[in-house]
Amino acid sequence: MIDTIRSSFVDAAAALAPLVQASAQESERSRRLAVPLVEAMAQAGLFRLWIPRAIGGEEADPATLVRVVEEISRADGAAGWCMAIGSVYGVFGGYLAKDAAREIYGGDPLVRTAGALRPFGIAKVIDGGYRVTGRWPLGSGCQHSGWMIGNCRIFDGDQPRLHPDGTPVMRFMMFPTAQCEIFDTWHSIGLRGTGSHDYGIADAFVPSVRSLSFREPPVEQGPLYAFPTIALFGAALAAVPLGIARHAIDILVGLVGRKIAARSRKLLTEDALVQADLGRAEALLGSGRAFLYSTLGEAWQAISAGKALSVAERAALWLASTHAANAAKQATELMFGAGGSASLDVSCGLERCVRDVHAAVQHLALAPANYQMAGQAHLGADMRSTPLLFSEDRGDARSLSAAQ
Repeated sequence: MIDTIRSSFVDAAAALAPLVQASAQESERSRRLAVPLVEAMAQAGLFRLWIPRAIGGEEADPATLVRVVEEISRADGAAGWCMAIGSVYGVFGGYLAKDAAREIYGGDPLVRTAGALRPFGIAKVIDGGYRVTGRWPLGSGCQHSGWMIGNCRIFDGDQPRLHPDGTPVMRFMMFPTAQCEIFDTWHSIGLRGTGSHDYGIADAFVPSVRSLSFREPPVEQGPLYAFPTIALFGAALAAVPLGIARHAIDILVGLVGRKIAARSRKLLTEDALVQADLGRAEALLGSGRAFLYSTLGEAWQAISAGKALSVAERAALWLASTHAANAAKQATELMFGAGGSASLDVSCGLERCVRDVHAAVQHLALAPANYQMAGQAHLGADMRSTPLLFSEDRGDARSLSAAQ
């Protein structure tokens, strides 16, 4: 999988690291990313990695985006999180009608999108589109995005539209951020700079061409848009803890070369416990990272060859993302402990790493429940009603029926 990574974007992310680090405190104070940083990431093309090539995007493979997010997160977890969110929603451009995709993603080379996947909106069917009302939580990056996404339940008049199995019909609606109200709700202990506020709209018209469902076949036919869509979110978000953990290791290595251990009166570089913790952290981070990239690589190779992923392969994607993120959390905690009292100093940076990594793994995509899901799949359980595995049933070669 590493062989598919487009190194030019990784290099661009690495070149931005000094600006990302210099902006981190301002982002933390203002609870949103610093504007010059957002513009610099956009200028580098980092928000266009998963936008279709046909409308001016890069349509990069999953590992490229994961690697770029990891690099940005090594400099600042909040910046990496917003970069992941802003890039992941480029996938929606592969599902929209061509004209709508060009309107949203093709007109502005610096376009940024944000949104939420939970169906907290209602869209009433009218001529030409929908009347949409809703309020969605955790709109990371909403203050620097031009377009927002809201998942909605579809209503015909006052009646919810249902699928044959009785589940509600839902569609994602895309609307300009200018139509939204952003509510000041993001007061968190970690990832403060993401600006993950609530946002909402009231009785707003959204044309039908600016709505989409993962149950429908994508308009674009490249392998990126054949990939299980929600699994792409999990992989991108898992890269944030990986980057944070690497930053924590960097900090600890710099710290131990100048700090004297109270118990031994030696430099921490000579302390056996610190050495062991550093070794464990490297093992945790390296193994989790390798599992994620290898699993992504196997899935990408299969999908690129036109194959459908099995239930086990889909579950493995979630297992790899969840394990990588939680292994990174453990590695970060080890570095915080190894730093002793110095870790408590806000100028050290380790305390922010711990806060940020804990905030990241609170996301549903990285939750420990995904371990159970993977175990159930391994034991042959019926997983057809598991939304994280099957967010789409397109009725074609990439559908649930093919995967079963």
